[in-house]
Amino acid sequence: MRNASSTRAAGGPDPRSPRGPSSPHFLHDFVYLASQSPRRSQLLQQIGVAHERLLPATHEDADALEALEAHRPGELPADYVQRVTRAKLQAARARLAAVVAAGGVAAPVLCADTTVALGRTILGKPADAREALATLRKLAGRTHRVLTAVAVHDGRRTHAALSVSHVRFAPLPVAVLRAYVASGEPFGKAGAYAVQGALAAHIAHIEGSHSGIMGLPLFDTARLLQAAGVRTALTVA
Repeated sequence: MRNASSTRAAGGPDPRSPRGPSSPHFLHDFVYLASQSPRRSQLLQQIGVAHERLLPATHEDADALEALEAHRPGELPADYVQRVTRAKLQAARARLAAVVAAGGVAAPVLCADTTVALGRTILGKPADAREALATLRKLAGRTHRVLTAVAVHDGRRTHAALSVSHVRFAPLPVAVLRAYVASGEPFGKAGAYAVQGALAAHIAHIEGSHSGIMGLPLFDTARLLQAAGVRTALTVA
């Protein structure tokens, strides 16, 4: 974690950059990423966003997190993914408060959650090979949705967005699905697949955000970070 001495002073607007509605004053050179996902970290790197992990402490209750991610009866996929993201953000803000109280640097915090839905049915991370195969058989030859909610808190307010993409798999032989499950790639991934993995060769059509399907929609995320005053690679201010 960065300590207070590593942050630069945040004074008034840069005299070299006129400030206006279309050119916000960027106050932050990095953001806290409250996610263990390596893909989200890679995507932030892609758009030049410096970030540090803000992960749960050892005393935080794993059972509480599991309960948080449980689907509520009748809960729609969009409601689910946004609820989980808000709850993750609330926990991350408490974590950040402890970091700042210990002398760390205050900065915006980013949370995200991704879910896969077939109609109203939420397809989460498979618990085992049997569930992974069953999930993939449901998706084969059909179109499903990938929903990623993103939230950034800048210390005063929360900026949020929801990205919804549509993915259609070609019909898939069971032998192909079994081989994919045996590779181990489906585990830890909503919908039991990774769009950046081997099964991408069987995706016939995508409508929406490829990065959103990976776990962080860059178009929406960049705009949330801009609203929160965080620099990206192409910030002009």
